[in-house]
Amino acid sequence: MELRHLRYFVAVAEERHFARAATRLHIAQPPLSQQIRQLEAELGTPLLTRTTRKVELTPAGELLLERARRILTEVEGASVDVARAERGAVGRLAVGFTGSATYELLPSIAHALRSELPDVKLELHGEMLTPAQVEALTAGTLDVGLLRPPVRSPHLWVQVIRREPLVAVLPTGHPIAGERSLKLAKLASEPFIVYPSDFRSVIHDAVELACHKAGFEPQVAQQASETSTLVSLVAAGIGVALVPASVQHLRITGAIYRPLAGTTEEVALAVASRVDDPNPVLHQ
Repeated sequence: MELRHLRYFVAVAEERHFARAATRLHIAQPPLSQQIRQLEAELGTPLLTRTTRKVELTPAGELLLERARRILTEVEGASVDVARAERGAVGRLAVGFTGSATYELLPSIAHALRSELPDVKLELHGEMLTPAQVEALTAGTLDVGLLRPPVRSPHLWVQVIRREPLVAVLPTGHPIAGERSLKLAKLASEPFIVYPSDFRSVIHDAVELACHKAGFEPQVAQQASETSTLVSLVAAGIGVALVPASVQHLRITGAIYRPLAGTTEEVALAVASRVDDPNPVLHQ
């Protein structure tokens, strides 16, 4: 059974007339009649009762009409969906966000993607350190990464999209929390909550460099790989921290953000994907 057989049959069944069906299908009547007879022979049962004046459906024909309409609708829908998939309007997109960018970028990007590409299935992964994103991008489990360079992989395309300064995170009851901005040197004697030091965090190195330029080495009280945990530890009064400015979108009771006076270290944020990835959703 071929799709054209079903299309021909539906036209005859709906028109109840071979001549009108042939006109609708833009074919001659004899070939149409021949195709219907072939379909009946293949199925082994009459589908139509024919008279000189009209065509009626047999019980088998009534059943086939219902099924044929459903099949043709599904085929048409599949064709439309395939075309949309080729344009990148449907499909799947997995996006990773470095921890410090999660709280600003994840909501805004998710909103934009849902608005522009409503039929794309989104997989959003927050609080992913850069090495984890690089591994996932290379393995194909992520399509896009919002991460902190440098990234040294010949398999990935990376483009810096912005740079942002570090800001201080203090407990709200800290003696200098009321200052509108503060010099980093004022935190020299404070215990610090920092990102991991095992070369898995670009922010860790930026914090150490900023403190070094301010004339001191940070006294590490605790490490935290997740930004929300880090800020929560500050809110608990365990120490202070330096984070990228975008983390200020994460509001946790007991913690307050303050800009640093003068120049400070900036950290880059980049978008990354696999080189020559053909995924049309990615290009959209």
